[in-house]
Amino acid sequence: MKKRRKLALIPATLGILLIVCFCIYQVQVQPIDKTSHADIEVIIPSGMSTDDIANLLHDKGLIRSPLFFKIYIKLNGISSMKASTYLFQKSMSLDEIAASLEQGSLYNPDAISITFQEGQSIKDYAKTLASKTNIGEQEFLDVASDPTNLAAWMNQYWFLTEDILNEEIYYPLEGYLAPDTYFFENEDVTAEEVINTLLKEEGENLEPYREILENTNIHDMITMASITELEGVNETDRKMIVGVFQNRLAQGMNLGSDVTTYYAFDQEMTGDLSASMFQTYNPYNTRSSEMAGRLPVGPICNPSLESIDASINPTANDYLYFVADKNGKIYYTRTMAEHEQAINTIKENGDWIW
Repeated sequence: MKKRRKLALIPATLGILLIVCFCIYQVQVQPIDKTSHADIEVIIPSGMSTDDIANLLHDKGLIRSPLFFKIYIKLNGISSMKASTYLFQKSMSLDEIAASLEQGSLYNPDAISITFQEGQSIKDYAKTLASKTNIGEQEFLDVASDPTNLAAWMNQYWFLTEDILNEEIYYPLEGYLAPDTYFFENEDVTAEEVINTLLKEEGENLEPYREILENTNIHDMITMASITELEGVNETDRKMIVGVFQNRLAQGMNLGSDVTTYYAFDQEMTGDLSASMFQTYNPYNTRSSEMAGRLPVGPICNPSLESIDASINPTANDYLYFVADKNGKIYYTRTMAEHEQAINTIKENGDWIW
């Protein structure tokens, strides 16, 4: 009888042991701290042993037990862990850490991130690059305007047309360099690499609109988008503004957009423009009467995808004028008298932009 009881206890004991082992396993593979997302740099040099890797991860607070880590590696058939520099977090499970070690890290401590803001000009881009990389401002602008480079890019990217080669255009690629945050290998990145990366992004952004753009004037669309980018602050207003501009063009009026005048005369948008500037002809200056019924010769900044969409899908309206106050609120009007009254109201309220 006693022998039978002992034999009966064996399966039960094994079952309990299995449950205990399972519980231990589950605890060991869980993240050390699910709420911690701070990066912890771990450098695995070539030839480092599994024992040393286990101890290093434990010292960094990423695993609970070096012994269990080694058992885990064996159980999961991980035969090698790649030498590299890794960024781990305490919120990562042992499964995630081990998988990263097996695959190798793409983390590069020399990598740099560069943000090109929506509405910035190519000259702004050049300044940003000069502060982040070894690319000089003028070097970038020269590479971006080089005829050989332009020919190659026009052949590679469908949205770059002969229009960008107009001799009156300041910078051929203005408007076509997609604003975004980009990552490059290090500060020795070349101007050509940067431009190719931005043009590729632009192509991906424009692809959903390709059929529409190829059946219209792409350059005009990007030019309109660039003006709208600087005139409006949200999607609703940008679509309305394009509708107003279309109304003015249809009636043979000039666009009367101050932002084009700032660009034409290379002025910072930090104060009022002069009457002489408004009256001076320039292929970018839509305040000039000689620009009646015409868009600028090219884009005046690198617009957001939202502004590009606005230029393609504007809101139809019957307004001919608009003016914004310092808070970004836009007043739309149909006549010059109404427009002037809107300006007076803004000034009386102390909301004039300058």
